[in-house]
Amino acid sequence: MDKNLGMIERTRNFLCKPSAKYSVLAIAVVSIFLGVILWGGFNTGMEATNEMAFCISCHEMSDNIYPEYKKTVHFSNRVGVRAICSDCHVPKSWGYKLLRKIEASRELWGKVVGHVSTKEKFESHRMEMATREWARMKASDSRECRNCHTFDAMRVSVDKQAVYAKHMKAKDAGKTCIDCHKGIAHLLPREYVDPDEE
Repeated sequence: MDKNLGMIERTRNFLCKPSAKYSVLAIAVVSIFLGVILWGGFNTGMEATNEMAFCISCHEMSDNIYPEYKKTVHFSNRVGVRAICSDCHVPKSWGYKLLRKIEASRELWGKVVGHVSTKEKFESHRMEMATREWARMKASDSRECRNCHTFDAMRVSVDKQAVYAKHMKAKDAGKTCIDCHKGIAHLLPREYVDPDEE
């Protein structure tokens, strides 16, 4: 029993012993507190950049992308579910989300240098931007689409049997959403040629 008390006393003394000016315990508590504050602030900032208001805050998005998005089923539909920019363009899981945010810094650079600052510039780069986004979605097996849509959740209905059959055929062929659904939320680039129509 005395041995345990001695160990507890030594531990207490170590934690309370000044390390230069402050005790180890005080440094640990302050470090944890600051870590929580910094992590919370960082995470809050990351989540704020996922809001629709942030996405359309620059004129490149509000003038070019937002008006066309408002005409799609992802904006307005019979069931009242709305997919916003981050639902399709930002992964939900934290690690992938962080990587996507780092990747998106290229888009900020484009804004700073005026790469897509006018409608004409935006249209001249639309194919390049779309191709990059399609490749990202293909590489992740359309991960963001699958947050809402899955083959397994589809059901056969009498009026939609052809649609169901097409999706099951795509599933069996190992296709992913973006293989068939380019242009679902944004206009297709003028240069785009559907490989199935060639």
